[in-house]
Amino acid sequence: MEDGTLSTPGHCGDTDSDFDVFQWDSREDCEVRQILDRIADKWSLLVIALLDNKKMRFTELKREIDGISQRMLARTLRHLERDGLVKRTVFPVVPPRVDYELTPLGESLHETIKALVTWTEAHQQEIARARETYDLSGSSRG
Repeated sequence: MEDGTLSTPGHCGDTDSDFDVFQWDSREDCEVRQILDRIADKWSLLVIALLDNKKMRFTELKREIDGISQRMLARTLRHLERDGLVKRTVFPVVPPRVDYELTPLGESLHETIKALVTWTEAHQQEIARARETYDLSGSSRG
C-alpha cells in the first residue's frame, strides 16, 4: 500500500481531534465529496427549496422548476430519496398519485440552504461589481 493511502476505500479524512472539517478529502471516491456533489447541484437545491414544509406532486415540481427535463427531475428525486432527504408516497388510485416531501434529514439540510440563499442575496451586488471589474480587465488571465 502506498504511503498515506487509507486502508478502507471511501473513508475520507481523519477523525482525530485535530481534523479540520474544511479540509475534507477531495478524492472522487470520498463519501463527503459524493454527498456534496449530489446535494449542491442546481436541481437538488431547487427541489429541496420547493419542498420546504409541503408535499408536491411530480407535475407540480416540474412546472415550478424552469428548464428541468422530466428525466432529470425523476433522476434528481430518485437520488434525493436514496440519500434519505426526500420521502416518496404512492397512493393506490387510478391514475397513480405520488407525493414528494422532505424527510427530517431533508428539512435540516433546507435550513443550511436558506442560509446560503440569504448570504447570496446579501452579497449579490458585491459579486456583480466584482464580475464587472473582472470582465473589464480583459480575459488575458491564464
